Amino acid sequence: MNILVVGAGGQIGTELIPHLQSLYGEDNVIAADLKKDNVLRLGESCRAITLDALDMKSYREVVSNYGIGRIYNLVALLSATGENNPQLAWEINMGALLNSLELAREFNCSVFTPSSIGAFGHSTPHINTPQDTVMRPNTIYGVCKVAGELLSDYYYTRFGVDARSVRFPGIISNGALPGGGTTDYAVEVFYEILKTGHYTCPIPENTFMDMLYMPDALNACTQLMDCDPANLVHRNSFNVTAMSFSPKELFAAIKSRIPSATFKYEVDPVKDKISASWPDSMDDSCARKEWGWNPTWDLELMVDDMLKAISAKINR
Repeated sequence: MNILVVGAGGQIGTELIPHLQSLYGEDNVIAADLKKDNVLRLGESCRAITLDALDMKSYREVVSNYGIGRIYNLVALLSATGENNPQLAWEINMGALLNSLELAREFNCSVFTPSSIGAFGHSTPHINTPQDTVMRPNTIYGVCKVAGELLSDYYYTRFGVDARSVRFPGIISNGALPGGGTTDYAVEVFYEILKTGHYTCPIPENTFMDMLYMPDALNACTQLMDCDPANLVHRNSFNVTAMSFSPKELFAAIKSRIPSATFKYEVDPVKDKISASWPDSMDDSCARKEWGWNPTWDLELMVDDMLKAISAKINR
């Protein structure tokens, strides 16, 4: 099976590519991105091509010419960035998804498109958020994610397209930097503390949000797609989480390892509003039951690994 990762140059795609190569073979994974710089960087370790996922003609040619059997559609403008240009966010997020689903229907591919905790809203239960619940987001990013889940389910029930997804919480990674997300603080803080000893946080200190460390996120991408579809009651989209913490708790964990570290808060009203609408903690029991979801990283293990990895990167 040949696998195409669209939007491969972002935070998830950069690390998903080698993960997929390790499972399915280096020559069976094709990375596609709109930005030529990303393609050149990805091309150092994999088959990489330039592709605009909104260009249906070019997208179809890639799926056909490479004999693609599975698509990971990672194309998206993230939450905070999307609020600056809602029309563009809708065009990119929904356009790439619709094209991916339509090509999957045409070429009999399976499709993974991540959803997000951004799909929830103020009226969603915030504690132990259920798998099936009220979803009334107040951001264009969240609106796109809800619409994307519904559209993916529609393509499954109407056309039989094997579309699956998870609702990612914040993803913490020591690889590529995130870009424009509300949970980005949980990555940025490690770089700033190790470089300057100080971090100014845009999120209120007691705001809890679910998080995943990247190795668990990558396993979620492949474990769900490889599971027996007969076991799936849900498809689009599964709650997944590994930990829930506030900035105050994360910073305390960092300070216990770097006593000289200092922190202050200058709350960004846009990110504050977005984060306040998201769950404090999610119930991921359906993912655990239906396809064996079982994360392995917690806050303490993640902090140790992030400090080690980013320190090595900065001191190269």
